[in-house]
Amino acid sequence: MSEGTSWTDRVFGGLRKTSERLGENLAGIVSKTRLDDDQLDEIEDALILSDLGPRVAAKIRARLAEERFERGADEAAIKAAVAEEIAKILRPVAKPIDIVAFPRPQVILVIGVNGSGKTTTIAKLAHYFQELDYGVMLAAGDTFRAAAIGQLKVWADRVGVPIITGPEGGDPASIVFDAVKAATDQGIDALIVDTAGRLQNKRELMDELAKIRRVLGRLNPEAPHDVVLVLDATNGQNALQQIEIFKEVAGVTGLIMTKLDGTARGGVLVAAAEQYGLPIHAIGVGERLDDLRPFDPDLVARVIAGVA
Repeated sequence: MSEGTSWTDRVFGGLRKTSERLGENLAGIVSKTRLDDDQLDEIEDALILSDLGPRVAAKIRARLAEERFERGADEAAIKAAVAEEIAKILRPVAKPIDIVAFPRPQVILVIGVNGSGKTTTIAKLAHYFQELDYGVMLAAGDTFRAAAIGQLKVWADRVGVPIITGPEGGDPASIVFDAVKAATDQGIDALIVDTAGRLQNKRELMDELAKIRRVLGRLNPEAPHDVVLVLDATNGQNALQQIEIFKEVAGVTGLIMTKLDGTARGGVLVAAAEQYGLPIHAIGVGERLDDLRPFDPDLVARVIAGVA
């Protein structure tokens, strides 16, 4: 994507397939002032096919059934009404991560299955905080895979932030302990901790995260301040199952949705907001460092509904 492309354009580009799919399914629906049941069925089906989920689709259907379209219900009027309903669902959950911890550092545990874009999201988050003039440090708490440690080191160098690492197979809690001490000594504002992404053994992951929490609690009773789940939008409805599991295992406090660049399943954002009500901190729409930004509910609602 060219340097001059605006964030709005990038979001439109990233969610284009979702809005196109919805647009195709809404095409040709025209009514006078009220939509009939068959048309409402069609719209509800279109919303479900766009990964917004049955609960959201039913809610929007009910709202459209009440709507009086004074100038007649054409595709544009329906899309505008859909956009407004989606925005109502998304606005309450749009909450950027604010660095407010005192004493510093603010400890942000980042979790997510392997392949979700977790490591690159950590780098993008570090870059974003740097742009806001915060001091950032990374901690390589995913000691289960040597590749994860190496990858995070590469990103730390690229972003220009310090990183605390340990040996492969080392104790993540002791790395987090060392990182908090180092961050405190260096006056760091935000400590971003990578954690293991394996879900095959929930008990093991739960025990590991519980130990990290215990160690953090000894250093600062408030820590971790955030437990952020990174979700891959291309997983569609499977992303919702991940929220369910990680909420139970890790006490998730907020979400970041990645890989919105080109997937047709961006509607899962709306399904997640409706079903779980967890804060959505940011979305990622590409590979570049500045391709992660705070979640803008109105923009995303307009894009999904295809309202330019």
